[in-house]
Amino acid sequence: MSTPASAAAAPAATPKSSGPAYTPNPNKRSGALLGVLAWIIGLLFVLPVVWMVWISFHSENDAATNPPKFDAPFSTEGYKNFFDSNPWPSLANSLTASVVSTLIVLLLALPAAYALSIRPVKKWSDVLFFFLSTKFMPVVAALLPIYLFAQKVNLLDNIWLLILLYTSMNLPIAIWMLRSFLAEVPSEMLEAAQVDGAGLVRTLREVIAPVVMPGIASAALICFIFSWNEMLFARVLTGTVAETAPVFLTGFVTSQGLFLAKVCAASIVVSLPVLAAGFAAQDKLVQGLSMGAVR
Repeated sequence: MSTPASAAAAPAATPKSSGPAYTPNPNKRSGALLGVLAWIIGLLFVLPVVWMVWISFHSENDAATNPPKFDAPFSTEGYKNFFDSNPWPSLANSLTASVVSTLIVLLLALPAAYALSIRPVKKWSDVLFFFLSTKFMPVVAALLPIYLFAQKVNLLDNIWLLILLYTSMNLPIAIWMLRSFLAEVPSEMLEAAQVDGAGLVRTLREVIAPVVMPGIASAALICFIFSWNEMLFARVLTGTVAETAPVFLTGFVTSQGLFLAKVCAASIVVSLPVLAAGFAAQDKLVQGLSMGAVR
């Protein structure tokens, strides 16, 4: 049995340490704010597309109301009117001009980028500046001379004229992008190909192309999108035979004002090939752009 004296002699229990006080990490807070800001910006970019899809499934009278009726019944009238107007020739022209011009651009840009990066020619920086300087000139400034030339050689309303124009417009961008991609190719691979006796064509096809395939895919996708969306030259230089899809869309705009649902439906249908190409090549596009296209 313990006595009062022994109890007094026992050491007093020390309080447990609660550890250092918690201090919030400012980096986490700033990261959360940036994440919220990124979501807000992303929603602002997506909102017009969502609105266009929503309007396309309404009748013309409901789509023309201001403010819009959110409880209006859904209708496929816009899509029916679009497909009843026979858009297939215009879609085929856009597909032909975009695909053929993109293939020609790749066939010309890959050897040119090879000469500017792996086997640099003399004053290659001046050559590259010349390619890029062609994009500095306003497109409208070249419209009238091109129109007069096409009229002189009877190429107006000809799909091959658009293919030639789209090729010349996209070629500088493709050369600039592919040059950055080819700069990432290890020199040891090229030396090994030379030792094995591979020529230029075989080196490009079997050695370089597989390595820079993500870059080639991203350059092809960008050229395809630029060609598909181009409307100025197609509007001025074509009529009924070589009319492209963007020019076909302008035919739905009427003076009566009841065209919003039809235009939205047509815009969605015309955008589907570009969206499908971007979705199919999204992995290659991300790999290509991170490979060295943007420097």
